[in-house]
Amino acid sequence: MSDFAGMEDLLQDFLTESSDLLSEVDNKLVELEKRPDDKHLLNDIFRGFHTIKGGAGFLNVDVMVGLCHRTENLFDKLRNGELALTPELMDTILAATGVVRDMFTSLTQGRTPQAASPELLANLDAHLQGKAPQQAAAPQPAAAPAAAAPAPQAATGNGPDWNGLYNALLDIEEEEDEPEVHATAVVQSHPAQPPVAIAEPMQSLAPAQAAKAPQPATQQLASSTQETTIRIDTNRLDQVLNLSGEIGLTKNRLTTLRADVMSGKMDTPTLKALDEAISQLDLLVSDLQNAVMKTRMQPIGRLFQKYPRLARDLARQLGKDVELVITGEETELDKTMIEDLNDPLVHLVRNAVDHGVETPAERIAAGKPAKAVVELSATQVGDHILIEITDDGRGMRPDVLRKKAIEKGVIDIETANSMDDKQSLHLVFLPGFSTKDQISNVSGRGVGMDVVKTNIQKLNGRIDIQSQAGEGSRFSISLPLTLAILPVLVVKTCDQPFAVPLAMVREIIPIRTDQVQEVSGRATIVVRDEILPVKSLAALIGWEETQIPQFGVLMQSAEHSFILAVDSFVGRDDVVIKPLQNIRPRGVAGATLSGDGSVVLVLDMEDLLSSSNADTSAVKTSRLVENAA
Repeated sequence: MSDFAGMEDLLQDFLTESSDLLSEVDNKLVELEKRPDDKHLLNDIFRGFHTIKGGAGFLNVDVMVGLCHRTENLFDKLRNGELALTPELMDTILAATGVVRDMFTSLTQGRTPQAASPELLANLDAHLQGKAPQQAAAPQPAAAPAAAAPAPQAATGNGPDWNGLYNALLDIEEEEDEPEVHATAVVQSHPAQPPVAIAEPMQSLAPAQAAKAPQPATQQLASSTQETTIRIDTNRLDQVLNLSGEIGLTKNRLTTLRADVMSGKMDTPTLKALDEAISQLDLLVSDLQNAVMKTRMQPIGRLFQKYPRLARDLARQLGKDVELVITGEETELDKTMIEDLNDPLVHLVRNAVDHGVETPAERIAAGKPAKAVVELSATQVGDHILIEITDDGRGMRPDVLRKKAIEKGVIDIETANSMDDKQSLHLVFLPGFSTKDQISNVSGRGVGMDVVKTNIQKLNGRIDIQSQAGEGSRFSISLPLTLAILPVLVVKTCDQPFAVPLAMVREIIPIRTDQVQEVSGRATIVVRDEILPVKSLAALIGWEETQIPQFGVLMQSAEHSFILAVDSFVGRDDVVIKPLQNIRPRGVAGATLSGDGSVVLVLDMEDLLSSSNADTSAVKTSRLVENAA
């Protein structure tokens, strides 16, 4: 039974407002470390703790009241000039905010939180008295998301519980995560696909302790908690309501015209009115669809605001001086995609701080400023969102990456010799690859970047790398605005329609037998001096070809460029993907309905390419070669 029976609504309101307020306090604390004399920041942080303390007092959460009261007194002395801000004092304050966030988690579960540790309270009291704390509260970096559990798979029959097996092998107690609530508008959000969780076993603790010890604040940033509510601008809801009313009026008009037609009134004015009413309905439905989609759009800044604290704590732990610069916070993205982006971005930001930038001494020796800059930005480019993580660190050398990949056994020497520099940079996405020779709590296990790539691909996105040795690296993520509606190209093979993501389509070309050439037993076509493999769609899905493919779709992803051979085309369409219940066939992202009511499978091309058997594909595409011969 909840410890707050009868106060659920008040508790929900408190958690919603205070969680957002605490995130703002965290960001302002990072800013305050750069400008310790900024009275405006000091006052804002003081008011933040005071507001949280007041709400906790109303709910009789005395342990939170006591912790916030001590922290509030610290800021009262800081803004009055009685105390000076030191790195040790900032560590203690940030440790306090982490404990407050732990308390929020307990409140979310309806439980009275445990008191802060005596060490933390003693440190706060020591700072209040102007004394040095007995034990420094150094920040704890998040364990690398590299120790990743397999993504949850749809259960089929009585198949093995892979997640349970993984947890059993690592002696991790299975606990049910409660959703973390941050939003006020009570509107249910139904994600287009389930999130992919990245498990992070704490390597510095014994296995039995890892499941029970509270997570540091930076570890909580990497946890995957799916929100079920969303904040919506009331103006957007008003627009939806107005469009719904207009659709209702148009429906009444169509009902009247239907009655006229059924009674035999088929004159020209009646048919013209019917056509106008249908056109009006089509326009209104399109506007309503766009308006509803906008209600799901949220500023990506709500996700970005978690990372300055994470970068600060990790940089301090590693002895680096790093500033995280954030731009484009107002860029809007589908809420579900924002939630699923958390784990990849956490890893990329931490990767930039750990791998990318150098220590102050190394930077000065290289003629750089001691302070490194990591930039996280988001911009809308057409119907896609571009997210970039840039650092001014040491950069990556393709020859070193190839050498490391050979040493780790992820590629052979022949493959390495055939790679260009761009392909070499993408080696970091291979499972088991790491440039670190020693394993630490932060990195070195050779997993993590492959999970980043997998999660981005599940969002129908692409990730690319640009790097210059000695100057820094740039990771670019391109994502569709939403997953709820997907632009597709509908093609046909063996008289069956299939939909492929339009984002991967570059152009459509006819396949002529005189253009097809055999290279190592495989069909290829030269397009603008580039030799591209031809992959039969029928071969990829394991069907027998009923005819020689007539058309090719030039498709391009982050790592693959190829021509998809199909029989014919239906055309372009915007579809709503419906997941297949209880099953997940290989290479199928979901299904949709065509205009004539038939079912069309939406293909996951990356899955098809990665799981298809190369030899089988070669045999089945050999008909193109034979026909050309």
